[in-house]
Amino acid sequence: MLIYVIRHGETEANAEGVLQGQSDCPLTMAGLELARTTGRALRGTAFDAAYSSPLARAFRTAQAVLEESGNDLDVVTDERLLEICMGEYEGKRFRPGERELDASLCKAFFEAPLSLGRFPGGESALDVCERTQDFLRELASKDFDRVLVSTHGFALRAMLNGLYENPRDFWQGHVPYNCSVSIVEAEAGECQLVASDKVFYDEKLCVDRYAVY
Repeated sequence: MLIYVIRHGETEANAEGVLQGQSDCPLTMAGLELARTTGRALRGTAFDAAYSSPLARAFRTAQAVLEESGNDLDVVTDERLLEICMGEYEGKRFRPGERELDASLCKAFFEAPLSLGRFPGGESALDVCERTQDFLRELASKDFDRVLVSTHGFALRAMLNGLYENPRDFWQGHVPYNCSVSIVEAEAGECQLVASDKVFYDEKLCVDRYAVY
């Protein structure tokens, strides 16, 4: 089985430097177009199933990819694919000059989130690793050839954490680009990462909006 794990397209919160967490932010038109472009690049890839976080930005990304790739499938939502819940910090700006968060917290979140505890009223990185990896293990046991999974930047890194060469580097250098795709090969319940952060659009459009925090 090949599992295509995609991060959602751009949202206004992404562009504005706002922590979304589980806030339900829609895609921008540019974000939707990234999803459509990715779908067109995957035309001819036959998916047997599609799963998504219940949040609109991930769900609409999955729909657009399926539509443009020629797959007539319903998208099944699973709460284990939700983005990290950041509790009191959701909706807060994190960029210097307009930051609404403690600078040391921002630094820890974007450099070593596995060392953080739970966000006030929210989750920890380890909580997200547990639920997303539980989803992946369950999916890996199913009898599919190709599956699309649409989720979020933090949730994607958490799900694949144990498959990276260096799991201690949570972000693997950067937050996954919008609509980047990582591909997991699952056989007999075992998973290995065969592609990471692959983009199917012009790389000039790749933006690491979290590089400066």
